[in-house]
Amino acid sequence: CPRREFLQSTMFKRWLLALVARVGLIVLGLCCCLSIFYLLACKPASNSSQQPVMWSAGATSKEGYMALLQEREDSHRHYINSLMKQIAQLKDALQERTQQLQESLDKAKTKGILPQGLESLHKTPVQADLKEFFRSQLNQVEVNSGVKLPSEYALIPFDTFTLQRVYQLETGLTRHPAERPVRKDRRDELMGTVETALHVLNGPQQHADNIRRKHTYSPSDFIQGLTRTERNRGSVYELMFRGSSQQDFTQLVLFRPFGPVLKVKSEMVNTRGMIINIIVPLSKRADAFRQFMSNFREVCIQQDGRVHLTVVYFGRDQIDRVKAVLDQTTRETRFRSFTLIQLNEEFSRGRGLDVGARAWRRSQNVLLFFCDVDIHFTADFLTSCRLNAEPGKKVYYPVLFSQYNPSIIYSNQTLLPSLQQQLVIRKESGFWRDFGFGMTCQYRSDFINIGGFDRSIKGWGLEDVHLYRKYLHSKLMVIRSPSRGLFHLWHEKSCADELPPDKYKMCMQTKAMSEASHGQLGELFFRREIELHLNSQKLREN
Repeated sequence: CPRREFLQSTMFKRWLLALVARVGLIVLGLCCCLSIFYLLACKPASNSSQQPVMWSAGATSKEGYMALLQEREDSHRHYINSLMKQIAQLKDALQERTQQLQESLDKAKTKGILPQGLESLHKTPVQADLKEFFRSQLNQVEVNSGVKLPSEYALIPFDTFTLQRVYQLETGLTRHPAERPVRKDRRDELMGTVETALHVLNGPQQHADNIRRKHTYSPSDFIQGLTRTERNRGSVYELMFRGSSQQDFTQLVLFRPFGPVLKVKSEMVNTRGMIINIIVPLSKRADAFRQFMSNFREVCIQQDGRVHLTVVYFGRDQIDRVKAVLDQTTRETRFRSFTLIQLNEEFSRGRGLDVGARAWRRSQNVLLFFCDVDIHFTADFLTSCRLNAEPGKKVYYPVLFSQYNPSIIYSNQTLLPSLQQQLVIRKESGFWRDFGFGMTCQYRSDFINIGGFDRSIKGWGLEDVHLYRKYLHSKLMVIRSPSRGLFHLWHEKSCADELPPDKYKMCMQTKAMSEASHGQLGELFFRREIELHLNSQKLREN
């Protein structure tokens, strides 16, 4: 009885292997047939078979030539249709054989006698699953029908675009409501969508669906497009083209689905030995430095404990007060990990940061945090600084939250709230300073290799932008994101008359943006009209 079962198992394996071999031979034969058909279809006619056609000049020559072209075109079209039918039949036969093989493998898998080496065939086709996933994404997106939304804030608006410009609600760093896309990937995305639409409209399937009209579309027929992105599904494009007459238009809807989330990497990051060298350039402003050290003591000394402070001071005025603050910090906390560098030069932020970065004399590569005396940060920000910077790979450029003038924000209150109560991220209290690139975390080795700051820049502004552009032009990854633990404290800003026109204009723009929000500035501007209105209301009530 065991011998009989062994013979049956052996015979089944042989039959299964023979079936696999036959299917392989069939697939090979189908490929050969397809190759032969392709060669026959693409082989040009030989010179010996061409019959010389002599036409007399005039209308007869043109008509005969067009008739010959039409005949050749019809012949090729019929031949291509025949090949397409044969290919479809071969695909059906191949799919049928594949299904038979899959069923045989399923049976063998159930009985536990699947021959070794065929396990990889017993898997669900990935391509079919991916198509099904994309189809489900399309069914969920708001294309064919509307979706119930809870409020007006839940609606995702479209951007409008033409071949030249994009009209957008989220203006970003440029602040332009209409612009030519700056990012190359954005330009390629929109122009690639238009090219895809033209390919679809001018394709054979479109002409087959509408035989009467064989209008050939070109980029000049494109009127405008609408696009929006649903973060968890994909991007929708609605494109409008001119038709063959003024009243005819063609609307094409395209969908670029997002694929499923893929794991890229998973790694442990040990930050215990990552020291941050906080570099602060300073000139006078001893009171602001005392406030900065109060935040430094709480966050860096009491909570974090893995920092070094480098203060680069310009001039001698008020330097004694700065030294007194550092000495007091050392006595009360026993913290000695700081360096004070004094330069008898005109203040230059870029120069101060460059000197502070190069002054590090310890052997290990250190993480630098370029900071200002008006900056307030939290322990969570220091963690982000360590995680988002990596030597030779990444530099971190956080977007800080800039505080408005507290005397304007809280003008209706008798007493100003405490600093901690003021540091809330709201539209009424401040704004994301996305045009500033001065606060950054990067390793000293990357800073040295990139060439550091432009030392020829004096005074305020532009040195941080030049360094930022150096990194953008390099192969290092620039991590740019809003930071919930980094704040710029409001202070009175004065723009020196000695500044050149471009820097003076930039300084004044920053000063205007830092005072208050658009609505709050409007209340100040129309204060007299508002007071007159309130007084008239009181008179009516009385």
